[in-house]
Amino acid sequence: MASKPPAPLMKKHSQTDLISRLKSRKILGVGGEDDDGEVHRSKISQMLGNEMKFAVREPFGLRVWILISAVGFTAMALMALVFPNQLYEVVFEEELSTTNISVRLYGGALLSLSLIMWNGLYTAEKVIIQWTLLSEACYFAVQFLVEIGILPNAAMLLLLSRVLFLLVTMAYYYHLGRKPKKI
Repeated sequence: MASKPPAPLMKKHSQTDLISRLKSRKILGVGGEDDDGEVHRSKISQMLGNEMKFAVREPFGLRVWILISAVGFTAMALMALVFPNQLYEVVFEEELSTTNISVRLYGGALLSLSLIMWNGLYTAEKVIIQWTLLSEACYFAVQFLVEIGILPNAAMLLLLSRVLFLLVTMAYYYHLGRKPKKI
């Protein structure tokens, strides 16, 4: 008995067969809209989710505010570390009578806060930006409460600027923490 050679296999080109392709996508559950109205192009993107929903909607001017804060904290820290006597004389309008170690420690603390600000400037994570703003707000609140009775009258502008900086920082913190409205 002579056997017949098998018939050649016919390959189905699913790229060109649109109906077959749509059926396959329907079976896999991709290509249609999900409950949130998102259209997934693959099963992987459907499982992992869309990265755009994790993107932070930043308030207008947030990065500029963090940059200004980082530069300001860095400048004050360097002045306190390098020129502690002069900084004390400018702020308190009197000469530093004791050792300048306290002003230098203040400069070290400001330098630490400035590093937090620089980190907050270059991150995209919402939580890190919120903690950056909260640490800045805590600094301004404590600074205001400590200096409210000891600063001379000429330094009231400095005291009011701390309140202004606290308000701006808290406003950014509030707007960053709000849930975005669904459209």
